Amino acid sequence: MSMAVEETTAPPAPVTAPVDGGGLRRRELAAFLRSRRERIAPEQVGLPRGRRRRTPGLRREEVAHLSAVGVTWYTWLEQARPIQVSPQVLDALARALLFDQSERAHLFVLAGVPDPMPGRECTGAVSDSLRRTLEQLEPYPACVQNGRYDLLAYNRTYGKLFCDLDALPYEDRNCLWLMFTHPEWRDTLVDGEEAQRLMTANLRAAMADHIAEPAWKALVCRLQRASPEFRELWDRHEVVQAAAKVKRFRHPRVGLLHFVPTKLWLGPNHGPRLGVYVPDDAETQARVERLHALILADEGTG
Repeated sequence: MSMAVEETTAPPAPVTAPVDGGGLRRRELAAFLRSRRERIAPEQVGLPRGRRRRTPGLRREEVAHLSAVGVTWYTWLEQARPIQVSPQVLDALARALLFDQSERAHLFVLAGVPDPMPGRECTGAVSDSLRRTLEQLEPYPACVQNGRYDLLAYNRTYGKLFCDLDALPYEDRNCLWLMFTHPEWRDTLVDGEEAQRLMTANLRAAMADHIAEPAWKALVCRLQRASPEFRELWDRHEVVQAAAKVKRFRHPRVGLLHFVPTKLWLGPNHGPRLGVYVPDDAETQARVERLHALILADEGTG
């Protein structure tokens, strides 16, 4: 009986290896993340370079820290392990790695996860066209800041308005940090105490949208360690939205300057913005033109 069954039973169908679409997608995602990580200098995200850095760009643990993701989990992601990834984690990685809209969209496609906020701009980078715009605004001081008051770019007049910004390390180019810790910067502020109070309150208000983001928390912790004045103001829990008013600076080379700040948002509120200091009177106009001329003479281009 069993023999008859053996003779009449059809041979098993040949086993065909399934197409490993998921594995290919994970490997492509891993390679994409590595390539993006390796292109970013530590200074671009406010990290010190250090003396023993051998890895190009950021280390894995630095990306994990910036995106509030576990180091082991992020390592597995770059190793193309079969792990699930949430939209929230992908959003955090896109922010940490300074993705533009195209890179962000590619990230979500590779992960096979719908983007809850398609078209969102994540990058803190400044385009060449925007840098040229800053140059064309001279002699007026102008800069690009993010919501944490990090200085992403500035023109020559702004770079010499408070101190020599080019001489500072990237991680110190933050207006709050300089206002509380840099003596030369503080000396230019005619209304320094009021400026400290208002900017701290502005940061407190802006941080409501970024309360879990490591870069924001790191800035606050750094300021709390370095400045008793900031600690006292931060503990007040004051919040205020930025308002346009005349700002007064005392420059050691050209004297008192009165500016009306003008801000153009480059993204969502509390995101990147272009700030221009427009002279409030003819005397300031003449003095800022003189400052610009002095800067050009110092550079040998005047």
